[in-house]
Amino acid sequence: MDRRSPLRFLRRLEGPQTLGRGPGFWGIAALAVALAAAYPLLTDAYTVGNTIYFFDWVFMALGLCLIWGYGGALSFGQTAFFGLSGYAYGVVTLDFGADHGLTLVATLLAVAASALFAAVLGYFLFFGRIGGVFLGIVTLAVTLVFERFMAQTAGPEWHVGAARLNGFNGMSGMPPLTVPWPGDDLVLSPDVPLYYVTLALLVVTYLGLRLLVNSSFGNVIVAIRENPHRATMLGYDVRKYQLATFVIGSALAGLSGVLYTSWGQYITPSSMGLTAAALPIIWVAVGGRGDLTTTLVGTLLLLGAFQFLTIYGSQYALVAMGLLLVVTVLLTPDGLVTALFRLPRRLGRRRPRAADAVDPGREAA
Repeated sequence: MDRRSPLRFLRRLEGPQTLGRGPGFWGIAALAVALAAAYPLLTDAYTVGNTIYFFDWVFMALGLCLIWGYGGALSFGQTAFFGLSGYAYGVVTLDFGADHGLTLVATLLAVAASALFAAVLGYFLFFGRIGGVFLGIVTLAVTLVFERFMAQTAGPEWHVGAARLNGFNGMSGMPPLTVPWPGDDLVLSPDVPLYYVTLALLVVTYLGLRLLVNSSFGNVIVAIRENPHRATMLGYDVRKYQLATFVIGSALAGLSGVLYTSWGQYITPSSMGLTAAALPIIWVAVGGRGDLTTTLVGTLLLLGAFQFLTIYGSQYALVAMGLLLVVTVLLTPDGLVTALFRLPRRLGRRRPRAADAVDPGREAA
């Protein structure tokens, strides 16, 4: 076994495709995780449940960051995979129950369903050479068709076993996640245990994506984003890399759907509507689509701001998000959080060093 492999593994966490490296960055990251772990001890149950809700959406944003930011393919289909997994989780759990860890099986099946659907859709998109704005149009059309179809399944004939689809009202009554435990199953209702499970999943997903984008696979998809023709001339099958990126990012959206459905114990077609499909684009664009860290931080900040506006000024929430997107595109195309992240480095470059300062007396002499 190569003794350098663990070191090489760790170095990928600080590769060229991600911002943040060195003891300072990882010290701040460890402090953030420690504060997040202590957070449930410092607040009430409602706030803990609301924070879980925020965490659930971050997986979708990270998946879009991979597809769009690193792969260069703008997709409006994240909410379609989100909804597909949510409904799949509901069907499996309502038909077979939640005992003996069946919710974990339902989670795997639901995420696999999103990945399979993404593989089929992505095959026709990428092997059909559909790209640019047309890929965004097709994925948005698929999302809206899925939303319209699910909204009209209100009759009693629309059911899968004991699970009724219920049209625009959506499915409800799905059990929360459960983990097999000696004596009795551990129910992960929207409280502290589910918070820690979701936080752990988020940390593992973030680190795993850093390893992925800094690997040879990540270097290739970035090269394809920059110049697909040159990547093809170098011998890479661009279509396969684009498809793999699309499937991974869509599976993360499916994971968001499962976590959200098990958290709230419901799923509705409105979660796949036009507004819902546009919000992940805003989160990733404002945070900074070119980096995982800025996407994660920006998504959490925007989710908090959007919820605040929804509560205290619901008529202005979407307008504010739209204006923020326009300002970002015009002033900081790389993202507001990315610009703030790079600000100390830019200020350091502009500040003259003492050795380079001109001595007026010496210059006069």
